[in-house]
Formats: sequence, structure tokens, C-alpha cells
Amino acid sequence: MKKILVINGPNINMLGVREPDIYGKKTYSDLVAFIQDSAKELNLEVKCFQSNHEGAIVDEIQQALGTFDGIVINPAAYTHTSVAILDALKAVGLPAVEVHISDVTKRESFRQISYAGMACVQHYVGFGFDGYKMALQFLA
Repeated sequence: MKKILVINGPNINMLGVREPDIYGKKTYSDLVAFIQDSAKELNLEVKCFQSNHEGAIVDEIQQALGTFDGIVINPAAYTHTSVAILDALKAVGLPAVEVHISDVTKRESFRQISYAGMACVQHYVGFGFDGYKMALQFLA
């Protein structure tokens, strides 16, 4: 059974509270349950990790080497700023898929750059929670 690490960056823990007109009213707990259910359907083992701290995300990516078969990552705000997350993804060399709940391509201009995405083999943006399932299907 393939093992997939699902990483969510800053403020994803605030789903349901933070800008519900953009991110919806479902909570982070709802997201984790959705990911776990999707993984079960696809016969995948998943670990969900969320942090508001860049270094903790880098540590989690590095620790995935030799343990996981792939990474699904929503770097959130770090998408547009973190060369450290990009470098960590490149260092471990695991297939990674970038996910964004909202369609970042239709938002502010600073959201058009994805550093983490440069190390990803696939991208799903603007599909809400379904983007995570699509990413898991891709890695399965």
C-alpha cells in the first residue's frame, strides 16, 4: 500500500472561519476526514500534517524520505515566498502534487508565483477539497 504525506501550510487550520467566501464553510477537521476517506477509497495510507511554521514544514518534508511514496502539498501562503520548501521538495525527490483550495490563478498578482510548485509534478487549483482527492488519485 502506497503511503502519502499530505501537508497543509499556514492558516489552513482556520478553514471555515477564514474568508468563507473564498475557502468555504467546511473546517480543517472536515478536510482531514475527506482526505482520509478519499485515501481509503484509493487503498492509500495517508498522514495529514498542518503547520503555520515554515521550518516545521521543511522538517516534515525531509522526514518523508524513505517513509512515504509521495507528497500532496498545499503550502498556502508559503507557496509564494518559500524557497526553503521548494529546496526541501527537490532534496527528497519524492513525487509531489501541489493543491490549492481556491483558484490562485484568478487572485492577486503576487499569488501567481509558486515556488513550491516548481518541484511538483502536477497541480490542482480551484477545485476545493476535491483537489486533494485528485492529487491522491494522481499519486495512486
